Amino acid sequence: MHRPTKRLTRILTCAAAVPVVLLAAGCSSDSDGGSGSGDKAEKGSTATASSSTAGDAAKKVAPATYKALPQACSALSKKTLDELVPKGDSKAGASDDESTRANCSWSSLDNNGIKGSQFRWLNVSMVRFESDLNRGSGDKLATEYYTKQVADAQATEGAKNVKTAPVAGTGDEATLVRFDSTYKEKKKDVTSRQQTVVSRVDNVVVTVHYNGSGLAGEKTPAADGLVKDAEKAAKEVVASVMHAKASPSASASSSSSSSSSPSAKPKASASASASKKADEKDSGKDN
Repeated sequence: MHRPTKRLTRILTCAAAVPVVLLAAGCSSDSDGGSGSGDKAEKGSTATASSSTAGDAAKKVAPATYKALPQACSALSKKTLDELVPKGDSKAGASDDESTRANCSWSSLDNNGIKGSQFRWLNVSMVRFESDLNRGSGDKLATEYYTKQVADAQATEGAKNVKTAPVAGTGDEATLVRFDSTYKEKKKDVTSRQQTVVSRVDNVVVTVHYNGSGLAGEKTPAADGLVKDAEKAAKEVVASVMHAKASPSASASSSSSSSSSPSAKPKASASASASKKADEKDSGKDN
């Protein structure tokens, strides 16, 4: 009597367990499938967004205007050097890549013995910036460096009577920073007048340092005259940078190409003439 009851109980228990298992399996399957498709969609949208961002950034960064720099020690004319640093000796600064960074300095001493002497020092430096997808355009990077150069000149240690003024007609923007400094020369105080002109032309920054001082009792040179000379030098160096934009190799290539074209034509004409004569000769034989 008890055996059928136990058997029926066992069947009902198994039947009740089946839907639970199927339901669990169905939920698990839906969950996995939804997660997989969601991950793929998310990855796809991320890749598209990254590609779109990179494309937009590439469009916003313009190529740099200047691709090379002039030689620093040749950036000023002989006439200008004779005026600013008479009989001065030049010294080129060390650089890993002169197309990106170059500088040159000159020093001059007009020695008149006990009557006093005049000392002059001139330095020209040029820094060129390439456009970069992550950092920005060459113009932007040059502007940042230009601002820093002006700030550094204004904060020169020991500078006195610092004055700052814009300089017109020198690249896209230019600033003059002038000040006095004092140093010891044979236990005597010597005043040096420093002029710094920082200029920017597109993606190139030009910095001109020019100072003068009187030695052995000679008078300190007038600041206004030194300012005029420093600004003249800055204008000339900026002009040299702009002139260097023209590529001589491209002109030479164009010239070579144009000169080779005429010589090619006679050769073609000669070949055509020879072919014509050969045809006439064969025609005569057939007749």
